[in-house]
Amino acid sequence: MDPLAGLISGPRAAGAFVLRSIMEPPWSLQIDDHAPLSLVAMGRGEAWILPHTGDPVQLTEGDVAIVRGPERYVVADHPDTPPHVIINPDQSCTTLRGEPLAEAMDLGVRTWGNSADGRTVMLTGTYQTPGEISMRLLTALPELVVQRRADWDSRLVTLMHDEVVRDEPGQEAVLDRLLDLLLIAVVRAWFARPAAEAPSWVRAQSDPVVGKAMRILQNNPSRQWTVESLAAETGMSRAALARRFTDLVGEPPMTFLAGWRLSLAADLLREPDATVASVAQRVGYGSGFALSVAFKRVRGVSPKEHREMAGSR
Repeated sequence: MDPLAGLISGPRAAGAFVLRSIMEPPWSLQIDDHAPLSLVAMGRGEAWILPHTGDPVQLTEGDVAIVRGPERYVVADHPDTPPHVIINPDQSCTTLRGEPLAEAMDLGVRTWGNSADGRTVMLTGTYQTPGEISMRLLTALPELVVQRRADWDSRLVTLMHDEVVRDEPGQEAVLDRLLDLLLIAVVRAWFARPAAEAPSWVRAQSDPVVGKAMRILQNNPSRQWTVESLAAETGMSRAALARRFTDLVGEPPMTFLAGWRLSLAADLLREPDATVASVAQRVGYGSGFALSVAFKRVRGVSPKEHREMAGSR
């Protein structure tokens, strides 16, 4: 598995919040849901995103924006329109005074807005917990990524807008997977740009030695690696590999491996029959206890709590 594949294979939406909004100016939504990552896909018309930091950015039909949380941001018809609706951490919508708006602005299946004939139609998909997203992806992305319709060829935006209004059995699972695909497609297209500011460990993939070392570690996480054994696989000395790996990736080989193991563990723990002990063995930890200690230290929750959060939605 190459590093970019490892980066974008992490999304695992589980009961993600997916909503179509139909709006007629003037309108402005203050998003204060503390979500780690959200996508805004424009179906019709235009909108402005005002990130927590940085300048406002205009979106038009077919554009997709990725907004990295948990800071608040604003989506509006114009940068000067003051917010009049707040989206809260539980995805409820209220006025600035806290008055509920869900019923007043309900326009049908997963559809919400201030006018059924509004000139702006957009879809919002929200990953609601950090466990649904690769930590490497979250740290690799800037606060706001915008993929313009003119810069890529994808039918996923149209497909998402078609599917979000369907009310059929299993539709939430369909939307979860489509949201994952849309996120992966946008990230891949964004990193493929000539001016892309890809993280160092993605750029390191092109190095014949370090790239090989990264693939070896990612494809064989259960082995009890040392820098010496990894150097033997790549044909370099231990010191030379450690120095070159750290210079290009930005962290030593064993630190990179530890992060990769925990990312894999986070995904594997979602499997219904997985135990902490079995996952620990698959990702290279000597025991379930050792995995639990590392997982809690890095992610702030135990493997058990991580599984419970994933299964509660």
